[in-house]
Amino acid sequence: MPGFHHVELWIADLDATRAGWRWVLGRLGFSLDDEWTGGESWAAGGAYLTLTSSPNLSDPAHDRRRAGLNHLAFHGGARDAVDALMADASAHGWSPLYADRYPHAGGPQHYAGWLENASGFKIEVVADAE
Repeated sequence: MPGFHHVELWIADLDATRAGWRWVLGRLGFSLDDEWTGGESWAAGGAYLTLTSSPNLSDPAHDRRRAGLNHLAFHGGARDAVDALMADASAHGWSPLYADRYPHAGGPQHYAGWLENASGFKIEVVADAE
């Protein structure tokens, strides 16, 4: 069966960004599925996303411009839902990227917003096709 089973993000200081992740994942329809000291899992659509702090990190700094994960892209629903999320994001620890080209930074047929949190993790929220 194709598709992701899960994605695991290692975050140096989850406590510093937990509230922002919880806000955006809840807003995007994910449900908190499991929680433990230093981590949590969020489920949606048969897959899950794990956010965890690991003692095995080789470098605490995340840099989306290095080899590895650049960003996660999420289904954002209707355009007005994406617009509302983007409008509220700054109050929840997420800074807009490419604001001068929003909502078409990915091209004229691609309606999406990009956000980055204080730890440097970037997400893309993509509107449903019209």
